[in-house]
Amino acid sequence: MIDLSAAHMESFLEMMSAERGAANNTLISYERDLEDAYSFLKQRSVKPTEAASEDLRAYLQHLAQQGFKASSQARRLSALRQFYKFLYAEGLRTDDPTGVLDAPKKGRSLPKVLSIDDVSKLIGQAEQEAAQGGNDPVARLRMHTLIELLYATGMRVSELVSLPASVLAQNGRFLVVRGKGNKERMVPLSHAAIRAMQAYGAAMSADNAAQKTPPPESPWLFPSSGKAGYLPRQVFARDLKDLAARAGIRVAAISPHVLRHAFASHLLANGADLRAVQELLGHSDISTTQIYTHVLEERLHQLVQNHHPLAKQAKKQD
Repeated sequence: MIDLSAAHMESFLEMMSAERGAANNTLISYERDLEDAYSFLKQRSVKPTEAASEDLRAYLQHLAQQGFKASSQARRLSALRQFYKFLYAEGLRTDDPTGVLDAPKKGRSLPKVLSIDDVSKLIGQAEQEAAQGGNDPVARLRMHTLIELLYATGMRVSELVSLPASVLAQNGRFLVVRGKGNKERMVPLSHAAIRAMQAYGAAMSADNAAQKTPPPESPWLFPSSGKAGYLPRQVFARDLKDLAARAGIRVAAISPHVLRHAFASHLLANGADLRAVQELLGHSDISTTQIYTHVLEERLHQLVQNHHPLAKQAKKQD
């Protein structure tokens, strides 16, 4: 930990938790990244609280030489930026040494996106299996509900699996979701998602009532015997791949996050406003949402090709 900086580190993490609402995993990541930077600076006989821009630039170069990807370097730099801004704001430094550092350049890959046809196949397979029942009808209804909700709302998988059971009592067409930074937003529900959720809720109640020793009432919509009390996202991701295989969809192309991408891309392809999609996804910065603009660009290209008089004329000449 960081010399007298041990206290500064602790204060920084407390601030990130109390004022910024940072999740526990985020705090652990910050602590790990800052401790790694400290180890490097210690080898240079530099105290982190006294590090200059050149010291931190040397640290980033060290990461590059170690084979760290640009995205990993950028994450370490982000942690350093937050920490030194905190020290500056608290009057513990008179400058911010990260202010002149450039972020490592990284190519931004386009998200994997399922076609509307593939999503229809996936939902259709889940709906068919839910209707058939089988050995575990509740599990099949749960999978159908998970997929309908995910594609209808674009929720993060962590937000989806941790939905409270109280949503079953709602009569409206919207859900209130608690996302990153403990921020709440409203997401829409399709009629199909509402029907799937109601069927799943009714099956859960009937199944509990039929047991000789009913399980204790769970506060979660998708309860589990695991430590968190709700369905682990890894289990959902595994079951989703199994469903995709049965639906004839390439397993490597599917994940809960890919369905979130499909939600956003399909909305944009059908004329939705980028700002509206940003709100629905719960992105704090629109630059995060702009990764989907390749969909808008393709739609605008087709619009010009199909409707601009000069483009029509060129087609006729061809």
